[in-house]
Amino acid sequence: MNIAVTDGVVLTPTPFSEGLDVWSRSDGRPGSDTYDGSATAAYVPADADFAGCLELLKTDATQTLRYMGQTPILPGVYLRITARVKAISGNLPAVRIAGWAGKGSDVAVSGVPMQGASVALTSYGEVVEVSAIVGVGSRPGVDLVWGMEPTYGHFGIDLTGLTGGVVRIDDLRIEDVTEVFLRKMMASVDVRDYGALGDGTTDDSAAFEAADAAADGRLIIVPAGTYHLAASVTLENPVRFEGHVTMPAAAILSLTQDFHLPAYAAAFGGDEELALAKGLQSLLNNADHESFDLCGRRVSLTGPLDVRAAVDNRDTYSQRRVLRNGQLRAEESGDWASASVTSTATYSASNQWRLTAVANVANIEVGSLVTGAGVGREIYVKSKNVGAQEITLSQPLSDAVGTQSYTFTRFRYLLDFSGFTKLEKFEIENVEFQCSELASGVMLPPSGTVNVIRSCVFNRPANRGITSIGEGCQGMMIDGSQFLSAEGGLATQNRQSVAINTNANDVKIRNNRASQFRHFAVISGAQAVISGNHFFQGDETGSGIRSAGIVLCLRACSTTISSNYIDNCFIEWTNEREPEPDFTGGFGFAGLSVTNNVMLCSNVADWFSFLVVKPYGTGHMVNGINVSGNLFRSVGGTITRVDRVDTSFAGLNLGAMRRVFVHENTFHNIDLQTENPLQVSHDQNSHASTWVVETGNRLPFGGQAKAVEGLVLTSRPRDAANVSKFAMPYTSAGQGSGQDQVHVIWPEPMLGDLSLSVRMDS
Repeated sequence: MNIAVTDGVVLTPTPFSEGLDVWSRSDGRPGSDTYDGSATAAYVPADADFAGCLELLKTDATQTLRYMGQTPILPGVYLRITARVKAISGNLPAVRIAGWAGKGSDVAVSGVPMQGASVALTSYGEVVEVSAIVGVGSRPGVDLVWGMEPTYGHFGIDLTGLTGGVVRIDDLRIEDVTEVFLRKMMASVDVRDYGALGDGTTDDSAAFEAADAAADGRLIIVPAGTYHLAASVTLENPVRFEGHVTMPAAAILSLTQDFHLPAYAAAFGGDEELALAKGLQSLLNNADHESFDLCGRRVSLTGPLDVRAAVDNRDTYSQRRVLRNGQLRAEESGDWASASVTSTATYSASNQWRLTAVANVANIEVGSLVTGAGVGREIYVKSKNVGAQEITLSQPLSDAVGTQSYTFTRFRYLLDFSGFTKLEKFEIENVEFQCSELASGVMLPPSGTVNVIRSCVFNRPANRGITSIGEGCQGMMIDGSQFLSAEGGLATQNRQSVAINTNANDVKIRNNRASQFRHFAVISGAQAVISGNHFFQGDETGSGIRSAGIVLCLRACSTTISSNYIDNCFIEWTNEREPEPDFTGGFGFAGLSVTNNVMLCSNVADWFSFLVVKPYGTGHMVNGINVSGNLFRSVGGTITRVDRVDTSFAGLNLGAMRRVFVHENTFHNIDLQTENPLQVSHDQNSHASTWVVETGNRLPFGGQAKAVEGLVLTSRPRDAANVSKFAMPYTSAGQGSGQDQVHVIWPEPMLGDLSLSVRMDS
């Protein structure tokens, strides 16, 4: 850039040969004294060094020479004033570039430097060149930093020192030297200027690092070309990719100022699948950022993204990291086919977490779903030992002791974290998993705590939404997400997809929405909190079968299910994780709280129930449950009751029930409105010394009448003579063939009315 060329600005003063009337003896303003006609100044037309020049006798302590033309001062423009001087005779002075700063109509600007560095003349006839650079900006090498206030200047030289000397001065030069500062002034640096070749084979890593070091906050430009980076590269400044880079899988590209998918996609030539993998690699290897932002972009995946393979230098990671704001879509052209292996293996109750003597174990993939006789729902291969022919399971099997054939099916997931040994505090936020009936959503790592999935959408997964194959779900939070099944058009019993499964404790599943899966959540850990969700699993079949929305797989579940909308599905409570499922000790089915839910069913068989206990062995009891504040409603017909025992394997030991609280619920179109304690009204219309009070099968789970908490006479008791008697009866609970009656026993035959509070537990 040169404003004399680009803008036609005249910078160089007129030569002395054109007259001295434009050369001031003071500050250069119009009206000041000039050297024209001065006895101490003369134009010398011929000089051995200067050709035409000004000869000047120094008569003042500071002899000034200023060009009276206004030299413009412009932002971003730097001017160099140069003078060549030699001493002819007399005392030797010093010389310096000097100026006067002005604005408007010859208004002086104060507070800015007016003189450059002074140079002493030390001999006669020696040409000395002095110069100074003036400009608005404070940059290294600028002598006269004038800022934005001055708009022009009058420039020349000062002669200082002793008087009486004669000097000759060549024509003054003023030139635009902005190009000297151009590299520092430009908002970008080019990697080619630091040795990058972009030929696709030469290692340009050092050139990229050098350009980054020089950028100092400016934009790094990567021009068209293919730049091979053989080693990891960190760029601390913003970068714009016109070309693209190639890197080994193990090399990390860290774009600390542009840490988002669009920048990585640009870096890798528009390959967003690779860009996502490299972005996650950097996310789990640097402390500069806690999140990788997809910036609303859709990433088309042609196969599962194995995150551990992308981050191949780490087996564990425990700092909080977030993937957010975008869409991952499974492409039909990709490889999403599930792999299935059938092998024989041996299972023992004494080694309940392992299968041993597994045939063909090398071909069984970690993360495979295990199916076979006695295998509960959502059991996965957590790890394998090929040499020992062993498989570690995500949960124990329910009744599979011995040797049998198992099938191991490996689904394909858009994001697969199964390769890590441990991954903690990883969060996925505002991401849509567009599974397209080809892929499943997310497979969690085998181990890890407080991983989070928040405000995500799992759209039409082929098999699963979120899968846990171990303890990677410990303390997991799944909040505000949607799970949209691809199986809405199927009858419930024909569906196979599962939105969520968990194995570890302390899971929070809150404020989600799920439609028409086989199961919304299969929960194997304890201390779960399931609240604020809406999950519905109906179909168009009349008097249809419904599947469990929530499956609780542990007896002592210590789980809270609160404030959900449970629509055309039910809560199923099992002990299907016990290798020897018969009751031998412990609390039994304990620690479940079902409160303040809305439970709705429509067009279902009348035996449908909202809460089903399914013992997998004999001798079990319920020992701690609270069912309160719920609304139970049936539409399009009535159902018999809201609670039921599934006796497919065994019933409950009703005589051992404890701490069962079922109260303050609302029932619409429910034939038997169960409670515990149950308030029973009895009208005795014939005289009898023993009144038989029926509970009408309204005790929870078809329970026995174990105890009477209270008895209130609601009319006067009368003997055979219709005389009121005020004797106090006593009760005998657990009567009748089903032990669900209470006998109220009087000292003589009586009739009347009473109300009993009956409990079915101890």
